[in-house]
Amino acid sequence: MGKQQEREYWIESMLKIATPVLTNLRDRILRKEMPVEMKEGTNREQFSHLEAMSRLLVGMAPWLEHMCENSEEEKLRANYAELARAAIDAGTDPESPDYMNFSVDFQPIVDTAFLAHALLRAPNELWEKLDSKVKSNVITALKATRTRKPFYSNWLLFSAIIEAFLYKAGEKDWDPMRIDFAIKQFDQWYLGDGVYSDGTEYHHDYYNSFVIHPMLVDLVETVGHEYVEWEARKSDILARSQRYAVIQERMISPEGTFPPVGRSLAYRFGVFQTLAQHGLRNDLPRDIQPAQVRSALTEVIKRTLEAPGTFTDSGWLTIGFCGHQPGIGEFYISTGSAYLCMAAFLPLGLPETAPFWSDPPMEWTSKRVWSGKEIPIDSAY
Repeated sequence: MGKQQEREYWIESMLKIATPVLTNLRDRILRKEMPVEMKEGTNREQFSHLEAMSRLLVGMAPWLEHMCENSEEEKLRANYAELARAAIDAGTDPESPDYMNFSVDFQPIVDTAFLAHALLRAPNELWEKLDSKVKSNVITALKATRTRKPFYSNWLLFSAIIEAFLYKAGEKDWDPMRIDFAIKQFDQWYLGDGVYSDGTEYHHDYYNSFVIHPMLVDLVETVGHEYVEWEARKSDILARSQRYAVIQERMISPEGTFPPVGRSLAYRFGVFQTLAQHGLRNDLPRDIQPAQVRSALTEVIKRTLEAPGTFTDSGWLTIGFCGHQPGIGEFYISTGSAYLCMAAFLPLGLPETAPFWSDPPMEWTSKRVWSGKEIPIDSAY
């Protein structure tokens, strides 16, 4: 697959995932049309729709934010940006049949945070272009999560990223304490070599990429300058995240597979959000070339999405890691949860002339080393 074909494949894959959610939200029939698959005995219908919208937007946002050089791609981007704004309107309008749950139970803290993160990643297309009424509804929705405290884990970053967006939006009552607690607590939870503990005990899973590194990086990028001690943490936060990106790239096998370890495997290739984010930021560590990340992630996306059973007949994601495997879905997993896979598409926010997309295809680390070729020595941060 050539470099242009790879970008086209990424766009086609991203839109295949996103279209059912966004078009049904535009028409305000998401609750009516979206199936909610979940573990027997759980009650996730009240959360699943916000999960689907917020999680797909958090990965799609950089592509929506920047005009495309290719005229055909630009038409798609403009159309989907309009769809995304209509979706946000439908989900935050109290009069909408698709009005989402921002205030009942704890789960809305999580997915309101993903919505806030999406708005930070596309401030023009997903925020500034909203009309004043929709903006007001969004702010009300975000502030509704303040009535509950987050769990003592990666959830601290959910409350923090919500406040960071409120700051970015010019809200005078943004709460620096929620941000301060998250930044300082995760500094205490840092274990070494680019890895944080998720709470007081270490979990061998992918939450360093699902949540911790991406939100910490964007948190300090957004508000770090407000306090000297936040700004002082920025270089370490970034360097730790870059080291984790190195680890992630080396985990992708020559065949484009990766280890099925830890919680939340139903997020599929959303596992690679940290690697994708540094691709988008154009600050991958020196020993990783953008083209090898593109080639590796292309193979991962292909291996995952083309597995039979990944989609229902009507185009919705199913619960699974490689295909339809409902048994791996924890009690908190439902159809909407699976849309966090979209986080791997972050580099689509780069122009097609950027090295990530314009450089020739390149073998990634595992593919080279298992072919008997030389690779850079790995070393801890």
